[in-house]
Amino acid sequence: MSAQTTWPTALTTKVENPRLRLLNGLQAGSYPLLTFLAIPSVRQAQVVALSGFDGIIIDCEHGHIGDEAMHNSVAAISALGVSPIIRIRGPAHDIIKRALDTGAHGIMVPQINTADEAAQIVASSKFPPQGVRGQGSAFPAIGHGLTTPQYMKTANETLITMIQIETRAGVDNVDAIAAVEGVDMLFIGPNDLAQSLLGYTPARGDEPEFVSALDKIVAAGRKHGKWVGRMVNNGTVAKEAKAKFDMVAITGDTKAIQNWYMAEIDVAKS
Repeated sequence: MSAQTTWPTALTTKVENPRLRLLNGLQAGSYPLLTFLAIPSVRQAQVVALSGFDGIIIDCEHGHIGDEAMHNSVAAISALGVSPIIRIRGPAHDIIKRALDTGAHGIMVPQINTADEAAQIVASSKFPPQGVRGQGSAFPAIGHGLTTPQYMKTANETLITMIQIETRAGVDNVDAIAAVEGVDMLFIGPNDLAQSLLGYTPARGDEPEFVSALDKIVAAGRKHGKWVGRMVNNGTVAKEAKAKFDMVAITGDTKAIQNWYMAEIDVAKS
């Protein structure tokens, strides 16, 4: 089902910009792959961006990413033809503005529980008349390969707004959240969701309440024409998730480094 909107969004836009790799992949249904970046380094951002991902989620919620590193990572990632997405630490208006002023191709907002919260995020993410975002930086246009006037004309309908559903309240209200105009994607945080629903994390994956919650989130996204994504731990799970999700994020840089080293050390010592 198509998203029902009174103005173009990332789901319905006809704007063509080859720099927007994630948006183009989602619109084409090509199942983009992302990962999380938690380490504050331009070189780290470049290494991960050259690994083959369509987008990189710069983790300002749980990662060691401050304001300067956020700006530097966005610049490095976008310059290499990959889409930088910023997971902000909370839904405050100034935080959203600051994240988008880096030139990010979208934002991910954690632990959203109500439609009102989602609507406020959309308002903070859009320039008037759809929202209340202010303009004053040249950096957003640079991240999109545009002039500032071009960016101002297209930003409202090309920036991807991802809402994380990872609490019991979020699941309970997910249909209303998905119905909010300007919400482009529901993104499942499986670890926090398991903790909220089951009292432990990670989930095994077969718990009826957990499975039911995942199905409810996906159904809400499909009903309202929104993309649905989730985090997974490895490529095998990512391949399996393709049947149900539009996009996945495969773990993150810190776990990838640790897991590789631990596996190689085990081989060396065997």
